[in-house]
Formats: sequence, C-alpha cells, structure tokens
Amino acid sequence: MLKVQEIREIIKLIDESDIDEFVYRQDDLKIELKKKGKSPAQETVRYVTGPVPALQPAAQQESKSKQPATEQAPVATESTLVSKAEEKSNLYEIVSPMVGTFYQAPSPDSDSYVNVGSEVTSGSIVCIVEAMKLFNEIEAEVEGEIAEILVKDGELVEYGQPLFLVEPK
Repeated sequence: MLKVQEIREIIKLIDESDIDEFVYRQDDLKIELKKKGKSPAQETVRYVTGPVPALQPAAQQESKSKQPATEQAPVATESTLVSKAEEKSNLYEIVSPMVGTFYQAPSPDSDSYVNVGSEVTSGSIVCIVEAMKLFNEIEAEVEGEIAEILVKDGELVEYGQPLFLVEPK
C-alpha cells in the first residue's frame, strides 16, 4: 500500500514531467492522475467559496438586467483589497495534498483537531482527508496559530486547495 508521502512524490514527478496521464494499479488500489497542457501555468483552477447563482436562460437574464437594481452588492475598493492581501500575505497556507473529503475530527463524535486560535507545531495533525476509503492525516508544516479554516467539515477538496491559514510564530 502506498503511503501519503509516496503519493505526493508521484504527483510532483508527474507535474514536473511531460507525462499528461498516469495510472497506477495494485490489487484493489487505483491511482489515476491527469493534467492539462504542458505546464501547471496553463491549468486554471477556480475555488468557489460562496453560493453559486443558478444558471438562467438568456431571456430571463436580459429582463432582469432591465429592471432597476434595488440592492447593490458591496464594492471592494483598491485600498480594501490591498489591506486584505497584505493581511493574508504573512499567513502560511496548509493545502490538501490530494483530492478527497475534508474532516476536522477523527470521528463524528470527537472534537476537532484544531479550531481558529489553536496553536500548532510542525508535524501536528490538523485534519483528515479521505481518499479512496483511506483516511490520510494532514500535518501542519509550520509552528503557529490557526488564523482561518477555509473549508467546511465533509466538503470535497482538490489537490493543492488551501485548507487552513496559519499565522507563523
């Protein structure tokens, strides 16, 4: 059985190579990796954190755009964006090493590994990502304090998706 670190190494090797597709099979285990284009820079990944508006036929969208807007969404000014970017620039991201389901606790009736404000050290377990019925413990790579939890318990996460923001010590 492959270990998480071995899977990470395979992903890194595939990412750095010209290989576009990789399949690994062993007994009932199957790992399938696919990438678009020749470099990661060509790949586009979007993470949606808020509610996604439902798609509507063009005729309905047109009629809605002609109606006067009664409620405006708040507009972020350049100074607001800069201050938020500066605020997050000193934070370290703990990212998902694989595609899977994010869990904050070892079992449904247990307490979360970490909460906002929790102190973590390098190597301390912060969550579990379940992939192919394997529960992979994700460890912090820095010492610091959890500033923000970016995903909800039970949510599907992607490879490289930020899970936590840590304020390093």
